[in-house]
Amino acid sequence: MYAVIMAGGGGTRLHPLSRPERPKPFLRLLPSGETLLQATARRLPTRDITVVTERRYERFVRDQLPLAQVLLEPMGRNTAAAIAFATIAVDRPDDEVMLVVPADAYIARESEALYSQVLADAEPLAREAFDIDQPLVTFGIQATAPATHYGYLIPKLETKQRVGGLDAYQLDRFEEKPSPERAEMLLKDPGVAWNAGIFLWRRSAISAALGRFTGLLQTLRPMVGAPMLLESAYEAIQQPKSIDHAVMEGAAATGRVVMGAMDVEWSDLGSWTALLAAIGARGEGAVIQAGESAEAGGEDLVVRRVDGRLGVIVPPERGSITAAQPIALLRGSAPDIEVVESLIDRCAQAGG
Repeated sequence: MYAVIMAGGGGTRLHPLSRPERPKPFLRLLPSGETLLQATARRLPTRDITVVTERRYERFVRDQLPLAQVLLEPMGRNTAAAIAFATIAVDRPDDEVMLVVPADAYIARESEALYSQVLADAEPLAREAFDIDQPLVTFGIQATAPATHYGYLIPKLETKQRVGGLDAYQLDRFEEKPSPERAEMLLKDPGVAWNAGIFLWRRSAISAALGRFTGLLQTLRPMVGAPMLLESAYEAIQQPKSIDHAVMEGAAATGRVVMGAMDVEWSDLGSWTALLAAIGARGEGAVIQAGESAEAGGEDLVVRRVDGRLGVIVPPERGSITAAQPIALLRGSAPDIEVVESLIDRCAQAGG
């Protein structure tokens, strides 16, 4: 098994902490002092690791994971292009199993051992599962709340198999981020899981699927190894798609996708509220964009940049604040100001 980590993103939902110049995978968000990228790599069941990232983030990746191979994209073109690039450029036997993970997920410390074991146990699924030729494996996190900001995986419950310590199902379909009412309904359905964006397949299987559902391999293969040509090929991708939209939804419709179930504490850290929970702070957070106004009070915190430096302030009294530049308003977090200040200090020391 070898692993491909996808690292990048604009980081807009964690402004002003995360920015396009240094998105969240490269920030020391965790109390341990690790970046999300470093924690992602540490949890993997293999040390054969390649990171796919935009070339502007090369320094961050090489500093944080000096032993990893690095593939540099000219620009971000979503996960289907990143995976196609890695499928071509990482030279491994076609029968070898590729694990693909995002760099920006959070796994609670108490769940890390189980998470790593599930990934290791799932390797046989990528070779032979449910008599599927060239199976594609995706992982679902047991849904614990009616979340509207996650996609969902809908398994065929009657196909359940136990593989090592892992429950596996044939996947019926993917479902995009639902309405609140639909999320409530999904939470009541047994087996329904959040889509974690983690995949496992043989190199030959993803090559075949990319060839069937996209033209990415044909577009990119002649250009790999020639930076200027590769940049032109990336610029020509006019409608960048996620691997889910480009490949997995179609593959599920033809019965080729398998879901491995994970019961771990996971988050994509896609909001200030999720980040506060991960670092042990109370409250709910939201980004207030430049020119917008919001009500804030003494129980809240504001994270902002002043002269290029991050800082935390407590509003002196309840009233309206107007953002001159993007700020984070953390409602109810003032009792945990020290925890939030430690977060800001970690990121500032790392050049964030």
